[in-house]
Parts: sequence; structure tokens; C-alpha cells
Amino acid sequence: MVGLSRRTLLKACAGLGAYGAGLGAARLYASDAGSPTVLGARLTEAVLDGRQPTRGVMSWGDGSAGADPMPPVLRMKRGEPFHARLINRLDEPTTIHWHGLRIDNRMDGVPFLTQPYVYTGDSFDYRFTPPDAGTFWYHPHCNTLTQMGRGMTGLLIVEDPADPQFDAEIAINLRDWRLGGDGQFIEAFKPRDAARNGTFGTVRGANWQIQPSFAAPAGGLVRIRLAATDVTRIYSLRLDGAEALVVALDGQPLPAPQSLQTLVIGPGQRADLVVRMPDGEGQTASLVDIRPSTAKTVASFRSTGFSLKRDIRDTPPLAANPFEAPDLKNAEEIPLILSATAENASRESFCGSLGYSFWAINKVPWPGDTADPTAPLAEMKRGRSYLINLQNTTPHLHPIHLHGMNFQVVSSSVRPVSPLITDTYLVLPDEKVQLALVADNPGDWVMHCHIIEHQKTGMTSYVRVV
Repeated sequence: MVGLSRRTLLKACAGLGAYGAGLGAARLYASDAGSPTVLGARLTEAVLDGRQPTRGVMSWGDGSAGADPMPPVLRMKRGEPFHARLINRLDEPTTIHWHGLRIDNRMDGVPFLTQPYVYTGDSFDYRFTPPDAGTFWYHPHCNTLTQMGRGMTGLLIVEDPADPQFDAEIAINLRDWRLGGDGQFIEAFKPRDAARNGTFGTVRGANWQIQPSFAAPAGGLVRIRLAATDVTRIYSLRLDGAEALVVALDGQPLPAPQSLQTLVIGPGQRADLVVRMPDGEGQTASLVDIRPSTAKTVASFRSTGFSLKRDIRDTPPLAANPFEAPDLKNAEEIPLILSATAENASRESFCGSLGYSFWAINKVPWPGDTADPTAPLAEMKRGRSYLINLQNTTPHLHPIHLHGMNFQVVSSSVRPVSPLITDTYLVLPDEKVQLALVADNPGDWVMHCHIIEHQKTGMTSYVRVV
């Protein structure tokens, strides 16, 4: 079982008092504020390598005979209340974090920073109203490398009544598994890899299948919702055999659809594509990860029926989500440096430890070896604008995720950038990037690398909005 020190626990608890068809094998759950979606955290078995059942898989579901072991795709509507009840049937604590959603801090799912553990046999009710439409996902923020690595990553779709109608929609959950030759779980990480890019899985999949094939109307326009929920892998995706447009990144619509060339997304990031299916019955298009030495087909799409003869140029932009533009002229600057650390001590993260400290923010691994080791990186005043000057001094990529708020990309030292609105930015080696935001959501919000080994070995902290 994982845990926190008494000092950290008491400090954190004190802080709590202060503050469609076409979805492949995925189930769809919908809810309203009156009748909760029940998410039973549980152990199960699943065939992940295409050959034999893997034991010790962690997921959510009711455990009924014949139930799909994969976490359900949750579906809700922008501006409408949602209610989910987590019931913990695992033999260790857990929580749920709603990645990318700008919701009440008490619902953010970080143990002791925003809520207590949900212990075995206990439950917790999450109630919130999503302000943004788009593709998001949910996962534990407790013993994350094990719980996420063993299956607890699910897609979350927030619909907008103004969304255009497509001929089909397919949600794809991209993730690896660390399995041995017998199909069973092996060690979750290797220290030497955690100190570099992270430890990769041995079996690659989408929607808990190896190279799944999805049927879609021939000649139709199909919305593909992609989420990279892996604990380590960064994808470079290309579509072969069909035209495609990128219409949203990280849940935020692009001002105008962009032609898909190569799409790079890291852990925690999402993308919405519109694919124009081939006209001929049985013709296929393939989504391929082209990163060097790991090139592989991720999923394929097979045309069925008579061609609808749709024109991809008819794809309209999605409606924008609300976002208050930061006042760059008067923004207060916050320096953040991503680095390795010379320390090698075992340090606790927000929920447990991997036993090592390899990474740091502002040269200090979490929690800091300072007079107040659990102090926030920065304290922000609600309604004020801030400019985060983020510098990556390492030779590795880091997908940096901020809970509870969105930021806008302002500039980069190594590449041209557009003013994208996002919650997760993939920082390149030796890159300096400026990220601007308005501190519009009060509370303590975690900011961390979403390569989970990096997060758990020091590259994590939080900001406070008061």
C-alpha cells in the first residue's frame, strides 16, 4: 500500500479545510446530476496481448459476467451537471482525476491536496458541470504508475449541442502494456529508463486491442477522437490511405481545420481528426506511429456500404470553448525550470513514491528540501494574468500538464507556434516556451510531467490560486 508521511498528510488535510456506434469496443456511459454513473474500481482479467488472459488488470465497471473489462467511455454535455460515484473495490486507495476539465478544485481527485484517499470499500461522489466541450480522459492520481499502467485510463467526451453531425465517430484510447512472454505483468519501470525517456511497454494497443480495425461508412466524414493515455509513449501519427483534418487539440477546437501531416502527441494529450473514408467497399486507411525504430500501425479504418461521396472541404470548424485572453502586457512572470536532479533520495509524490528522485522543477524534486517542502511553486491572484516562462534544460521531452486551468502558447525558442489553448504542452529538449493564462479557478492545482515515472521521481508540484 502507498502512503504519505504524517507531516505531509496533516499539512495537506489542513489545506483541504482551507479551500456511438462506431466507438469500437468501448462502452458509453451517460449521467445526469440525479442518477450517478457508478464507477467501480476493481481487479479483472483481459486478453491484452491477443493470446491469453492477463491477471491483475485494474479497471472500472460493475464486474458483471461478460462485462467489457475496458474502462467505459464517459459521455456528458457541456454546461450540464454530471454525477459519478467512485466505489473502490481495489485492495488499495484510489481516486479519479478528470484530465483537462476546468472544474471545482474539490473534484480534481488529487489525494490530500484536493480530497482524501478513497479507501477499499469506500465511495466518493464527483459532481461537476463541464464548461468545455471536447475530448478528455480520466485516471487515478493515486499509485499512478501501477493503477494507470494496469488499465485505469478511460476516455471522457463532452458533447456540444452545436457540434456538426458526422457520419460516424470513433474514440481511440492509445496505450501500452508491460507484459512478459506469458502475458502477465512485469515490473512497471526500470530505474535507468525512468531517469531517461521512461520505461516503454512491451505490447502496444488501442482500445485494449492490437491493431484494431473499425468499420465506417464509405466516402463518409468520420470524427476520430484520440487520447494518448500511456504512462510513457510519445506518438508521431500519420494517416495512410485517406485524407484527414485536425479539428481540435487537447479538447480545444482549432480556429480552422488543418490538414493532417504528422501529429505528435505525448501522454495526456488528445486530438480530434476528421477522416474522409475511402469510397470503395472494404478499402482501408491506416493510422501509423512513425517514430524512428518503433513504426507500427496503431489502428485501421475499413469502408463499408455505398459511398456517401462527402467532401472533406465541407468540414466546419468546431465551436470555440470559453477562454479569457491573458493580458500579456501586465502579466506577472513565473520562471519554471525542468531539470534532472543530483539527488537520489526516495521522496514521496502526492501519493507514494517509486523510491528515487531523478527529476526536478526549479532544481528541486518534489517535495522540496526546503523550509516548507510542500509549498506551491507560485501563488496566483484570481483574475490576474500570468506568463509561465518554462525552460527544459534536459535532452528529453516532457508533456507538462496543468490541472484545473487552460493556458495559451505564446512563444517558443525552437519552433514556430500558434496561439493554441491547451492544458498539456509537450516541451522539447532545450526548449524555452512561454505559456500565458488567467488565474480563473481558485484552489491548489497540480502541475507535472505526464510521463508518470518523471512525475513520480520529482517533476511535479502545484500552483495556488487565491
